Amino acid sequence: MKSKGPFEDLLVIDLTHVLNGPFGTQMLCDLGARVIKIETPGHGDDTRTYGPYVNGQSLYYSFVNRGKESIVLNLKDNDDRAIFINMIKQADIVAENFRPGTMDKLGFSYEELSTINPRLIYASSSGFGHTGPLKDFPAYDTIIQAMSGIMMETGFHNGPPVRVGTSISDLCAGIYMFCGIVSALYAREKTGKGAHVDIAMFDSTISFLEHGLMAYVATGKAPERIGNRHPYMSPFDVFNTKDKPITICCGNDSLFSKLCQSIELPSLIKDPRFLTNIDRVKNQEQLKKLIEHKLKEHNADYWINAIDVAGVPAAPLLSVAEAMQLPQTQARNMLIEAGGIKMPGNPIKISSYPDPKERKGAPELNEHGEILRKEFS
Repeated sequence: MKSKGPFEDLLVIDLTHVLNGPFGTQMLCDLGARVIKIETPGHGDDTRTYGPYVNGQSLYYSFVNRGKESIVLNLKDNDDRAIFINMIKQADIVAENFRPGTMDKLGFSYEELSTINPRLIYASSSGFGHTGPLKDFPAYDTIIQAMSGIMMETGFHNGPPVRVGTSISDLCAGIYMFCGIVSALYAREKTGKGAHVDIAMFDSTISFLEHGLMAYVATGKAPERIGNRHPYMSPFDVFNTKDKPITICCGNDSLFSKLCQSIELPSLIKDPRFLTNIDRVKNQEQLKKLIEHKLKEHNADYWINAIDVAGVPAAPLLSVAEAMQLPQTQARNMLIEAGGIKMPGNPIKISSYPDPKERKGAPELNEHGEILRKEFS
């Protein structure tokens, strides 16, 4: 029998809520860890009250809490605190994403819990981290997008700043929480000691700025919004055809030459305005007009086929619905069922471990409360 995942023997106590923390602990769960989600009395995790809903279940909650166990604990109640401490004694990981200082006030800081369990990995994720002048500043994803610069650099020239079309700051922080936990686990194998992993949504988003930060370092100035094109490669953009837009990406001179041949514009290869990538970036507006003028002679499917035959990266712009229907999505198990609801699959594929098409769904509030209270009493 194959193990269900590399983290099968790990116990995770999950105090996280909403998105960034649950996203990180979800990856541990998908890779085999036992994740016990502790929820507050009342309605539990806030996302249980967020839409959209399918069969009465919040997808916002279900997408990042599938396969976990749920127990309601009031960490200000002495009996519930005792159960939590018993969990900590056996846990490998505790994860929380409260505002810095919240766990300290409860008496559950890293310093205090590490005396109970020196091998404990204590993972914290917050808006701005546990140090610095903004550590107590409240944050949601859009706050971080606004303050990190990513919103200001997203959009078209002369247009307004645009929020990235997903909760990128939450998701980045969740990924880094997972990475930090795994790194601390590896270190524990050598030292025998746990550690405090401190993740900030702000830091995580800064690390994803890439081109915008390059531009600032190179010039000392904030980059302008440039829409869909690449700032340092051309042609590398969205182009209109006769019926709908397509993407074309040329990262070097060879690909540009092949593109020109495939779209019947060989004269562009020797055009002094477009001889090198630096030339093409400098004259990208003229180049785009010439390419689009030609592309409007035929439909998108015609051009994608012609460009693909030439070995140049090109693709249609798909809706979410179209992307989910791609055979590639199915082949990689990236749309699975959990609790009878379709949701994203696990993108981390590891040989010798299964990648099931069906997984356990997200728990009902306090679904495992009675059993867990007996286990950890």
